[in-house]
Amino acid sequence: MNVTIHAIIVEDDPMVAQINQQYLRRMGEFEIDGIFSNGQDALEYLRSHPVDLVILDMYMPIVSGSELLRKIAAEHINCAVIMVTAATEVQVVDEALRLGVVDYLIKPFSFQRFQEAVRKYLSQRNLLKNTVSVDQSMVDQLMHSEVPASDAEQGELRKGLNQKTLSYLHEYLREHAAEKHTCESISTASGLSKVTVRRYLNYLIETDQVLSSIDYETGGRPRVLYRLK
Repeated sequence: MNVTIHAIIVEDDPMVAQINQQYLRRMGEFEIDGIFSNGQDALEYLRSHPVDLVILDMYMPIVSGSELLRKIAAEHINCAVIMVTAATEVQVVDEALRLGVVDYLIKPFSFQRFQEAVRKYLSQRNLLKNTVSVDQSMVDQLMHSEVPASDAEQGELRKGLNQKTLSYLHEYLREHAAEKHTCESISTASGLSKVTVRRYLNYLIETDQVLSSIDYETGGRPRVLYRLK
C-alpha cells in the first residue's frame, strides 16, 4: 500500500511556488499540505502539523530560509528539507549543508534536477523506513545519497508506452532542435493529446534523453520547454 508523503512549499514568488507544486505533483507520491510565502507562517504550521518534506526558498520576508532551517534544528522538528533558491553565496550554501538539507537547487532548475533531489530524499527515506539499526553499508548509502535507478533507466519501457510513439517524438525533437518546444506545441504538431505527450516527455526526461527548463520570459505564466539532451 502506498503511503502518502506530506510536503509543504515555502516560497514567496507565486510563480516559482506554482512550478514547485507542479513538479512535486508529477512525482506522484506527495500530498502538498500548504504553500507559505514566509518562513514564520511555515514554522507555525510545522510546530503543529506532521510534515515529511519541506521545499524551501532562502530569501523570504519575516523569517528567511536560513532562520527557518535553524529553528527546525533547534526545535527538533522532524522533517527533511530541499532548498530551492537563487542564493549562491558560499556561506549560505555552507550553512544549509551543515544544517542537513537533503539537496540544494539553484534557480532556474530543470524538472530533471528537481526529480533527482526528490528521488534522493525518497531513497534516504526508504532506507530508514522500518529500520531499528543500520550497518556500514546502509550508512554509506545514506552518506553518499545513492539514488536507485528507475525502471526507465534500466532500459525497460514503462507499461502503457508505445515504442513507435516514443521514437516518433524523439525524432521530432531531433529534427526541430532549433525550435522551442512545449507540451502544447508538440501536441499540436503530432496530433497526440497533451496528456499523452507529457507522459512520453516525462519518460524521456527520466531516461536522460530530454532536458526541461523553465521559460520566465512569457509576460505571464512561465512555461516548461523541452529539448533533446
